Amino acid sequence: MIGGALAFYFAGGRPLLHPEPWLDLPLLAASALSIAVGVAFAFAIVVMTRITVARYEWARLLHLELQPVARRFGTRETLLIAALSSLGEELFFRAFLTPTIGIIGSSILFGFLHQVKGQSRWVWAGWAALVGLFFALLFRATGSLLGPIVAHALINATNLTFLKNHEIRARA
Repeated sequence: MIGGALAFYFAGGRPLLHPEPWLDLPLLAASALSIAVGVAFAFAIVVMTRITVARYEWARLLHLELQPVARRFGTRETLLIAALSSLGEELFFRAFLTPTIGIIGSSILFGFLHQVKGQSRWVWAGWAALVGLFFALLFRATGSLLGPIVAHALINATNLTFLKNHEIRARA
């Protein structure tokens, strides 16, 4: 809510549009490109999540540390959290902070604020910073926040469901 208000105020009432996009595209083309790239990126992140959890101990440990949070939510709550968190975070980190403090600064802050308790806190923060970097680059390139919002929501909904339903064990 606060992120949206800040983005709305500082973006001159147009928080879903970057003030200086790299690509000079008509609004509809920029939005379509942003969404298409965002969906492709979300798919890649979801696939990478499955691969890393299957192959690497650090990913299994992170999965185990995040799983109790995901298990608290039913399907409706998971979808609501995915939608609202992606909208709020994208409005704050991308629409407000990216034009204000830059791509790198907003991405580092995004990662830092995604820390969790446990041994995997910096792995999760680093992963979130890299995802945030892609979202910021997509927003800056296309000028449209729609792709990052859609990608963020898809990643959150799919990975929260995976966390909730996929039982794993850390290897000894």
